[in-house]
Amino acid sequence: MKVTLKNGKDNVVDLDIVIPAKEAADAYNKAAAKISQYVNIDGFRKGKAPRAIVEKHVGTERIKIEAIESLMPRTISKAIEENKLDVITQPSITSYDFEVGKDLTVNVRVETRPEVTLGDYKGLNLKVEDSPIADDAEQKSIENLLNQHATLELVVDRPANDTDTAVIDFEGFVNGEKIVGGEGKNYPLDLGHSNFIPGFAEQIVGKSVNDEFEINVTFPEEYHDEKLKGQPAVFKIKIHEIKERILPELNDEFAQKVGPFKTVDDLKEDVKKYLEAQRERTNKQNTENELFKTVIDAAKVDIPEAMIAREVESLKADYKQRLAYQGIDWEALVKSQGGVDHLEETLKEDAVKRIKNSLVIDKIAKAENIKLEPKDLEQKFAQLSAMYGLQQQDVLKQIGQNPEMLGSISQQALNDKVRDFLVANNIVEIVAPKKQKVESK
Repeated sequence: MKVTLKNGKDNVVDLDIVIPAKEAADAYNKAAAKISQYVNIDGFRKGKAPRAIVEKHVGTERIKIEAIESLMPRTISKAIEENKLDVITQPSITSYDFEVGKDLTVNVRVETRPEVTLGDYKGLNLKVEDSPIADDAEQKSIENLLNQHATLELVVDRPANDTDTAVIDFEGFVNGEKIVGGEGKNYPLDLGHSNFIPGFAEQIVGKSVNDEFEINVTFPEEYHDEKLKGQPAVFKIKIHEIKERILPELNDEFAQKVGPFKTVDDLKEDVKKYLEAQRERTNKQNTENELFKTVIDAAKVDIPEAMIAREVESLKADYKQRLAYQGIDWEALVKSQGGVDHLEETLKEDAVKRIKNSLVIDKIAKAENIKLEPKDLEQKFAQLSAMYGLQQQDVLKQIGQNPEMLGSISQQALNDKVRDFLVANNIVEIVAPKKQKVESK
Protein backbone atom coordinates (compact mmCIF):
# COMPACT_ATOMS: atom_id res chain seq x y z
CA MET A 1 0.00 0.00 0.00
CA LYS A 2 1.23 3.46 -0.91
CA VAL A 3 -0.25 6.64 0.57
CA THR A 4 0.21 10.21 -0.68
CA LEU A 5 -1.09 13.10 1.42
CA LYS A 6 -2.49 16.36 0.06
CA ASN A 7 -3.24 19.06 2.62
CA GLY A 8 -6.17 21.28 1.70
CA LYS A 9 -7.96 24.19 3.33
CA ASP A 10 -9.70 24.05 6.70
CA ASN A 11 -7.71 21.06 7.96
CA VAL A 12 -8.95 18.83 5.13
CA VAL A 13 -6.50 16.12 4.07
CA ASP A 14 -6.83 14.00 0.93
CA LEU A 15 -5.20 10.59 1.00
CA ASP A 16 -4.41 8.98 -2.36
CA ILE A 17 -4.17 5.33 -1.43
CA VAL A 18 -2.74 2.84 -3.93
CA ILE A 19 -3.48 -0.84 -3.27
CA PRO A 20 -1.41 -3.45 -5.19
CA ALA A 21 -3.15 -5.15 -8.09
CA LYS A 22 -3.08 -8.65 -6.54
CA GLU A 23 -4.63 -7.49 -3.26
CA ALA A 24 -7.31 -5.57 -5.16
CA ALA A 25 -8.04 -8.57 -7.42
CA ASP A 26 -8.34 -10.89 -4.42
CA ALA A 27 -10.83 -8.50 -2.82
CA TYR A 28 -12.76 -8.33 -6.10
CA ASN A 29 -12.97 -12.15 -6.37
CA LYS A 30 -14.10 -12.46 -2.75
CA ALA A 31 -16.72 -9.78 -3.32
CA ALA A 32 -18.06 -11.61 -6.38
CA ALA A 33 -18.23 -14.86 -4.42
CA LYS A 34 -20.01 -13.16 -1.54
CA ILE A 35 -22.58 -11.51 -3.79
CA SER A 36 -23.26 -14.81 -5.58
CA GLN A 37 -24.32 -16.31 -2.23
CA TYR A 38 -27.39 -14.08 -1.86
CA VAL A 39 -28.55 -13.42 -5.45
CA ASN A 40 -30.68 -15.76 -7.52
CA ILE A 41 -29.07 -16.67 -10.85
CA ASP A 42 -31.00 -19.07 -13.09
CA GLY A 43 -29.24 -22.39 -13.54
CA PHE A 44 -26.93 -22.02 -10.54
CA ARG A 45 -27.19 -22.73 -6.85
CA LYS A 46 -26.40 -19.76 -4.60
CA GLY A 47 -22.66 -19.29 -4.30
CA LYS A 48 -21.83 -21.59 -7.25
CA ALA A 49 -22.07 -19.21 -10.22
CA PRO A 50 -18.75 -18.36 -11.98
CA ARG A 51 -17.44 -14.82 -11.61
CA ALA A 52 -18.22 -13.95 -15.24
CA ILE A 53 -21.87 -14.95 -14.74
CA VAL A 54 -22.09 -12.93 -11.51
CA GLU A 55 -20.59 -9.92 -13.31
CA LYS A 56 -23.14 -10.21 -16.07
CA HIS A 57 -25.99 -10.56 -13.59
CA VAL A 58 -25.18 -7.76 -11.10
CA GLY A 59 -22.63 -5.64 -12.99
CA THR A 60 -18.94 -5.16 -12.28
CA GLU A 61 -19.51 -1.82 -10.55
CA ARG A 62 -21.48 -3.42 -7.76
CA ILE A 63 -18.73 -5.96 -7.21
CA LYS A 64 -16.09 -3.22 -7.15
CA ILE A 65 -18.02 -1.26 -4.53
CA GLU A 66 -18.36 -4.42 -2.41
CA ALA A 67 -14.62 -5.05 -2.74
CA ILE A 68 -13.71 -1.46 -1.80
CA GLU A 69 -16.06 -1.52 1.20
CA SER A 70 -14.36 -4.67 2.45
CA LEU A 71 -10.84 -3.31 1.90
CA MET A 72 -11.05 0.27 3.03
CA PRO A 73 -11.87 0.27 6.78
CA ARG A 74 -8.64 -1.56 7.65
CA THR A 75 -6.67 0.20 4.89
CA ILE A 76 -7.80 3.72 5.88
CA SER A 77 -7.18 3.01 9.55
CA LYS A 78 -3.64 1.87 8.78
CA ALA A 79 -3.00 4.92 6.55
CA ILE A 80 -4.20 7.29 9.27
CA GLU A 81 -2.10 5.56 11.91
CA GLU A 82 1.08 5.44 9.82
CA ASN A 83 0.78 9.13 8.91
CA LYS A 84 -0.11 10.13 12.49
CA LEU A 85 -3.26 11.99 11.46
CA ASP A 86 -5.50 13.25 14.27
CA VAL A 87 -8.80 12.70 12.47
CA ILE A 88 -12.03 14.19 13.84
CA THR A 89 -14.53 13.16 11.15
CA GLN A 90 -15.55 9.92 9.54
CA PRO A 91 -13.33 9.34 6.46
CA SER A 92 -15.17 9.56 3.14
CA ILE A 93 -14.23 8.07 -0.23
CA THR A 94 -14.38 10.81 -2.86
CA SER A 95 -13.25 8.81 -5.93
CA TYR A 96 -11.60 5.59 -7.02
CA ASP A 97 -9.96 4.05 -10.09
CA PHE A 98 -10.54 0.30 -10.12
CA GLU A 99 -9.59 -1.90 -13.06
CA VAL A 100 -9.13 -5.56 -12.20
CA GLY A 101 -5.55 -6.60 -12.82
CA LYS A 102 -4.17 -3.13 -12.09
CA ASP A 103 -3.39 -1.22 -8.91
CA LEU A 104 -6.49 0.16 -7.18
CA THR A 105 -6.35 3.89 -6.42
CA VAL A 106 -8.77 5.33 -3.86
CA ASN A 107 -9.03 8.95 -2.79
CA VAL A 108 -10.12 9.39 0.83
CA ARG A 109 -10.91 12.72 2.45
CA VAL A 110 -10.62 13.35 6.20
CA GLU A 111 -10.76 16.37 8.46
CA THR A 112 -8.02 16.65 11.07
CA ARG A 113 -8.08 18.29 14.47
CA PRO A 114 -7.23 22.00 14.32
CA GLU A 115 -3.88 22.91 15.83
CA VAL A 116 -4.15 24.47 19.27
CA THR A 117 -1.52 26.83 20.62
CA LEU A 118 -1.78 26.91 24.39
CA GLY A 119 -1.02 30.01 26.38
CA ASP A 120 0.00 29.87 30.04
CA TYR A 121 -2.05 27.26 31.86
CA LYS A 122 0.21 26.44 34.82
CA GLY A 123 1.66 28.69 37.50
CA LEU A 124 -1.04 31.33 37.13
CA ASN A 125 -1.97 33.68 39.98
CA LEU A 126 -5.61 34.74 39.85
CA LYS A 127 -8.04 36.48 42.15
CA VAL A 128 -11.69 35.56 42.46
CA GLU A 129 -14.23 37.54 44.42
CA ASP A 130 -15.74 35.85 47.45
CA SER A 131 -19.43 34.93 47.45
CA PRO A 132 -20.29 36.16 50.93
CA ILE A 133 -23.30 34.97 52.86
CA ALA A 134 -25.97 37.65 52.86
CA ASP A 135 -26.81 39.18 56.22
CA ASP A 136 -30.39 37.92 56.02
CA ALA A 137 -29.55 34.52 54.53
CA GLU A 138 -30.01 32.63 57.80
CA GLN A 139 -33.33 34.36 58.48
CA LYS A 140 -34.60 33.63 54.93
CA SER A 141 -33.53 29.99 55.21
CA ILE A 142 -35.50 29.62 58.43
CA GLU A 143 -38.49 31.37 56.85
CA ASN A 144 -38.35 29.02 53.87
CA LEU A 145 -38.27 26.06 56.22
CA LEU A 146 -41.29 27.39 58.11
CA ASN A 147 -43.13 27.94 54.81
CA GLN A 148 -42.40 24.37 53.73
CA HIS A 149 -44.21 23.15 56.85
CA ALA A 150 -47.01 25.71 56.75
CA THR A 151 -50.65 24.63 56.76
CA LEU A 152 -53.57 26.10 54.81
CA GLU A 153 -56.67 27.03 56.82
CA LEU A 154 -60.02 28.14 55.43
CA VAL A 155 -60.89 31.82 55.62
CA VAL A 156 -64.58 32.79 55.83
CA ASP A 157 -64.64 36.24 57.39
CA ARG A 158 -62.59 38.37 54.97
CA PRO A 159 -61.64 38.85 51.30
CA ALA A 160 -58.51 37.28 49.82
CA ASN A 161 -55.17 38.99 50.33
CA ASP A 162 -51.97 38.61 48.34
CA THR A 163 -50.57 35.87 50.60
CA ASP A 164 -53.61 33.59 50.40
CA THR A 165 -54.42 30.64 48.18
CA ALA A 166 -57.72 30.93 46.32
CA VAL A 167 -59.51 27.85 45.00
CA ILE A 168 -61.18 29.01 41.78
CA ASP A 169 -62.96 28.06 38.61
CA PHE A 170 -61.75 30.04 35.60
CA GLU A 171 -62.61 30.21 31.91
CA GLY A 172 -60.74 32.38 29.40
CA PHE A 173 -61.85 34.09 26.20
CA VAL A 174 -60.05 35.99 23.43
CA ASN A 175 -62.19 37.97 20.99
CA GLY A 176 -65.24 36.22 22.42
CA GLU A 177 -63.89 32.73 21.70
CA LYS A 178 -62.92 30.23 24.39
CA ILE A 179 -59.19 29.70 24.82
CA VAL A 180 -58.19 26.10 24.19
CA GLY A 181 -56.88 24.81 27.50
CA GLY A 182 -57.74 28.13 29.16
CA GLU A 183 -60.08 26.81 31.83
CA GLY A 184 -59.90 25.02 35.16
CA LYS A 185 -62.08 23.77 37.98
CA ASN A 186 -61.26 24.02 41.69
CA TYR A 187 -57.78 25.25 40.85
CA PRO A 188 -55.67 26.25 43.91
CA LEU A 189 -53.93 29.52 42.94
CA ASP A 190 -51.21 30.88 45.23
CA LEU A 191 -51.89 34.58 44.91
CA GLY A 192 -48.43 35.56 46.11
CA HIS A 193 -46.47 33.23 43.83
CA SER A 194 -48.58 32.87 40.70
CA ASN A 195 -47.10 31.87 37.35
CA PHE A 196 -50.30 32.84 35.54
CA ILE A 197 -50.55 35.76 33.10
CA PRO A 198 -49.32 39.00 34.72
CA GLY A 199 -52.21 40.76 36.44
CA PHE A 200 -54.34 37.61 36.79
CA ALA A 201 -53.75 36.85 40.49
CA GLU A 202 -53.66 40.52 41.46
CA GLN A 203 -57.30 40.98 40.36
CA ILE A 204 -58.48 38.18 42.64
CA VAL A 205 -57.07 39.92 45.71
CA GLY A 206 -59.90 41.66 47.54
CA LYS A 207 -62.59 39.22 46.35
CA SER A 208 -64.52 36.92 48.68
CA VAL A 209 -65.81 33.33 48.69
CA ASN A 210 -68.67 32.74 46.18
CA ASP A 211 -67.85 35.93 44.27
CA GLU A 212 -68.28 35.60 40.50
CA PHE A 213 -66.56 38.22 38.36
CA GLU A 214 -64.47 38.90 35.25
CA ILE A 215 -60.85 39.99 35.00
CA ASN A 216 -59.05 41.51 32.03
CA VAL A 217 -55.46 40.62 31.18
CA THR A 218 -53.13 40.73 28.19
CA PHE A 219 -50.98 37.81 27.09
CA PRO A 220 -47.24 38.69 27.00
CA GLU A 221 -45.64 39.36 23.63
CA GLU A 222 -43.21 36.48 24.25
CA TYR A 223 -46.02 34.01 25.00
CA HIS A 224 -45.30 30.63 23.37
CA ASP A 225 -48.69 30.36 21.60
CA GLU A 226 -48.55 32.50 18.44
CA LYS A 227 -52.34 32.99 18.43
CA LEU A 228 -52.39 34.40 21.96
CA LYS A 229 -49.24 36.50 22.28
CA GLY A 230 -50.07 40.15 22.90
CA GLN A 231 -53.82 39.44 22.85
CA PRO A 232 -56.24 40.95 25.40
CA ALA A 233 -58.25 38.29 27.21
CA VAL A 234 -61.23 38.06 29.57
CA PHE A 235 -61.44 35.40 32.28
CA LYS A 236 -64.60 34.49 34.15
CA ILE A 237 -63.77 33.66 37.77
CA LYS A 238 -65.65 32.03 40.64
CA ILE A 239 -64.05 31.72 44.09
CA HIS A 240 -64.91 28.54 46.01
CA GLU A 241 -62.48 28.82 48.91
CA ILE A 242 -59.87 31.14 50.38
CA LYS A 243 -57.07 29.58 52.39
CA GLU A 244 -54.61 31.34 54.64
CA ARG A 245 -51.05 30.07 55.03
CA ILE A 246 -50.35 29.50 58.74
CA LEU A 247 -46.69 29.18 59.67
CA PRO A 248 -45.65 26.87 62.51
CA GLU A 249 -44.07 28.41 65.58
CA LEU A 250 -40.27 28.39 65.58
CA ASN A 251 -39.55 26.43 68.75
CA ASP A 252 -37.70 23.34 69.94
CA GLU A 253 -40.66 21.12 68.98
CA PHE A 254 -40.48 22.38 65.38
CA ALA A 255 -36.69 21.84 65.30
CA GLN A 256 -37.15 18.24 66.46
CA LYS A 257 -39.80 17.69 63.78
CA VAL A 258 -37.72 18.84 60.81
CA GLY A 259 -34.41 17.13 61.61
CA PRO A 260 -32.08 15.50 64.14
CA PHE A 261 -32.10 18.61 66.35
CA LYS A 262 -32.95 19.09 70.00
CA THR A 263 -33.30 22.84 70.05
CA VAL A 264 -33.85 25.83 67.77
CA ASP A 265 -30.21 26.76 68.34
CA ASP A 266 -29.18 23.35 66.92
CA LEU A 267 -31.33 24.01 63.86
CA LYS A 268 -29.86 27.48 63.36
CA GLU A 269 -26.33 26.11 63.68
CA ASP A 270 -27.09 23.54 60.99
CA VAL A 271 -28.42 26.29 58.72
CA LYS A 272 -25.20 28.25 59.24
CA LYS A 273 -23.13 25.19 58.30
CA TYR A 274 -25.25 24.65 55.20
CA LEU A 275 -24.86 28.27 54.10
CA GLU A 276 -21.10 28.13 54.63
CA ALA A 277 -20.86 24.89 52.63
CA GLN A 278 -22.92 26.52 49.88
CA ARG A 279 -20.54 29.49 49.90
CA GLU A 280 -17.55 27.16 49.57
CA ARG A 281 -19.18 25.31 46.66
CA THR A 282 -19.92 28.60 44.91
CA ASN A 283 -16.37 29.85 45.45
CA LYS A 284 -15.01 26.55 44.14
CA GLN A 285 -17.21 26.75 41.05
CA ASN A 286 -16.27 30.39 40.44
CA THR A 287 -12.59 29.53 40.89
CA GLU A 288 -12.77 26.73 38.32
CA ASN A 289 -14.75 28.87 35.89
CA GLU A 290 -12.39 31.86 36.12
CA LEU A 291 -9.31 29.66 35.83
CA PHE A 292 -10.73 27.77 32.89
CA LYS A 293 -11.83 30.98 31.15
CA THR A 294 -8.34 32.45 31.56
CA VAL A 295 -6.73 29.35 30.06
CA ILE A 296 -9.22 29.20 27.17
CA ASP A 297 -8.82 32.90 26.37
CA ALA A 298 -5.04 32.53 26.29
CA ALA A 299 -5.18 29.67 23.78
CA LYS A 300 -5.24 30.23 20.03
CA VAL A 301 -7.02 27.98 17.57
CA ASP A 302 -8.32 28.47 14.03
CA ILE A 303 -11.60 26.56 13.85
CA PRO A 304 -12.72 25.51 10.33
CA GLU A 305 -16.15 26.72 9.23
CA ALA A 306 -17.23 23.15 8.42
CA MET A 307 -16.54 22.14 12.00
CA ILE A 308 -18.56 25.07 13.32
CA ALA A 309 -21.44 24.28 10.94
CA ARG A 310 -21.62 20.68 12.20
CA GLU A 311 -21.68 21.84 15.81
CA VAL A 312 -24.41 24.38 15.03
CA GLU A 313 -26.56 21.63 13.52
CA SER A 314 -25.92 19.45 16.58
CA LEU A 315 -26.92 22.29 18.93
CA LYS A 316 -30.00 23.01 16.83
CA ALA A 317 -31.10 19.36 17.00
CA ASP A 318 -30.65 19.30 20.79
CA TYR A 319 -32.55 22.59 21.09
CA LYS A 320 -35.47 21.32 19.01
CA GLN A 321 -35.65 18.14 21.05
CA ARG A 322 -35.76 20.04 24.37
CA LEU A 323 -38.47 22.36 23.03
CA ALA A 324 -40.52 19.40 21.83
CA TYR A 325 -40.42 17.91 25.35
CA GLN A 326 -41.73 21.25 26.66
CA GLY A 327 -44.47 21.43 24.04
CA ILE A 328 -43.00 24.56 22.45
CA ASP A 329 -43.25 25.03 18.69
CA TRP A 330 -39.84 25.51 17.02
CA GLU A 331 -41.06 27.79 14.23
CA ALA A 332 -42.92 30.06 16.66
CA LEU A 333 -39.84 30.34 18.86
CA VAL A 334 -37.65 31.20 15.87
CA LYS A 335 -39.99 34.06 14.94
CA SER A 336 -40.10 35.35 18.51
CA GLN A 337 -36.29 35.45 18.69
CA GLY A 338 -35.67 37.48 15.56
CA GLY A 339 -35.76 34.83 12.84
CA VAL A 340 -33.52 31.97 11.73
CA ASP A 341 -30.45 34.12 11.00
CA HIS A 342 -30.43 35.67 14.47
CA LEU A 343 -30.95 32.32 16.20
CA GLU A 344 -28.23 30.61 14.16
CA GLU A 345 -25.82 33.44 14.92
CA THR A 346 -26.43 32.82 18.62
CA LEU A 347 -25.97 29.09 18.14
CA LYS A 348 -22.77 29.77 16.19
CA GLU A 349 -21.31 31.69 19.13
CA ASP A 350 -22.15 28.77 21.43
CA ALA A 351 -20.70 26.31 18.91
CA VAL A 352 -17.38 28.16 18.67
CA LYS A 353 -17.14 28.31 22.44
CA ARG A 354 -17.89 24.59 22.85
CA ILE A 355 -15.45 23.56 20.14
CA LYS A 356 -12.62 25.70 21.50
CA ASN A 357 -13.24 24.44 25.05
CA SER A 358 -13.10 20.84 23.87
CA LEU A 359 -9.97 21.35 21.75
CA VAL A 360 -8.09 23.13 24.54
CA ILE A 361 -9.05 20.47 27.09
CA ASP A 362 -7.86 17.71 24.75
CA LYS A 363 -4.61 19.60 24.09
CA ILE A 364 -3.87 20.02 27.81
CA ALA A 365 -4.75 16.38 28.46
CA LYS A 366 -2.33 15.30 25.75
CA ALA A 367 0.42 17.67 26.91
CA GLU A 368 0.12 16.49 30.52
CA ASN A 369 -0.61 12.83 29.74
CA ILE A 370 -3.99 13.03 31.47
CA LYS A 371 -5.92 9.91 30.53
CA LEU A 372 -9.27 8.46 31.43
CA GLU A 373 -9.31 5.37 33.61
CA PRO A 374 -12.21 2.93 34.13
CA LYS A 375 -12.93 4.44 37.57
CA ASP A 376 -13.46 7.89 35.96
CA LEU A 377 -16.25 6.56 33.75
CA GLU A 378 -17.68 4.48 36.60
CA GLN A 379 -17.96 7.66 38.66
CA LYS A 380 -19.83 9.38 35.81
CA PHE A 381 -22.16 6.40 35.42
CA ALA A 382 -22.92 6.53 39.16
CA GLN A 383 -23.68 10.26 38.92
CA LEU A 384 -26.08 9.66 36.03
CA SER A 385 -27.77 6.84 37.95
CA ALA A 386 -28.33 9.11 40.95
CA MET A 387 -29.45 12.05 38.79
CA TYR A 388 -32.13 10.09 36.92
CA GLY A 389 -33.03 7.61 39.67
CA LEU A 390 -32.00 4.61 37.57
CA GLN A 391 -30.10 1.44 38.29
CA GLN A 392 -26.54 1.59 36.97
CA GLN A 393 -27.12 -1.38 34.65
CA ASP A 394 -30.04 0.50 33.07
CA VAL A 395 -27.78 3.51 32.46
CA LEU A 396 -25.16 1.24 30.89
CA LYS A 397 -27.82 -0.35 28.70
CA GLN A 398 -28.93 3.04 27.38
CA ILE A 399 -25.32 4.05 26.74
CA GLY A 400 -24.76 0.79 24.86
CA GLN A 401 -27.66 1.66 22.57
CA ASN A 402 -26.31 5.16 21.94
CA PRO A 403 -22.55 5.27 21.21
CA GLU A 404 -22.63 9.09 20.95
CA MET A 405 -23.72 9.23 24.60
CA LEU A 406 -20.58 7.36 25.66
CA GLY A 407 -18.45 9.87 23.75
CA SER A 408 -20.21 12.75 25.50
CA ILE A 409 -19.78 11.16 28.94
CA SER A 410 -16.11 10.46 28.23
CA GLN A 411 -15.56 14.09 27.25
CA GLN A 412 -17.25 15.26 30.46
CA ALA A 413 -15.05 12.96 32.53
CA LEU A 414 -11.93 14.28 30.77
CA ASN A 415 -13.12 17.85 31.35
CA ASP A 416 -13.34 17.12 35.08
CA LYS A 417 -9.83 15.68 35.20
CA VAL A 418 -8.35 18.63 33.33
CA ARG A 419 -10.18 21.09 35.60
CA ASP A 420 -8.79 19.29 38.65
CA PHE A 421 -5.32 19.51 37.12
CA LEU A 422 -5.69 23.25 36.52
CA VAL A 423 -6.87 23.86 40.09
CA ALA A 424 -3.93 21.87 41.47
CA ASN A 425 -1.34 23.67 39.32
CA ASN A 426 -2.43 27.28 39.70
CA ILE A 427 -2.98 29.69 42.59
CA VAL A 428 -6.35 31.33 42.98
CA GLU A 429 -6.90 33.76 45.83
CA ILE A 430 -10.39 34.41 47.14
CA VAL A 431 -10.68 38.14 47.77
CA ALA A 432 -13.33 40.39 49.23
CA PRO A 433 -15.87 41.54 46.65
CA LYS A 434 -15.54 45.04 45.31
CA LYS A 435 -17.89 47.56 46.84
CA GLN A 436 -20.58 48.73 44.46
CA LYS A 437 -20.36 52.42 43.68
CA VAL A 438 -23.50 54.33 44.53
CA GLU A 439 -24.33 56.82 41.81
CA SER A 440 -25.36 60.23 43.06
CA LYS A 441 -28.63 61.56 41.73
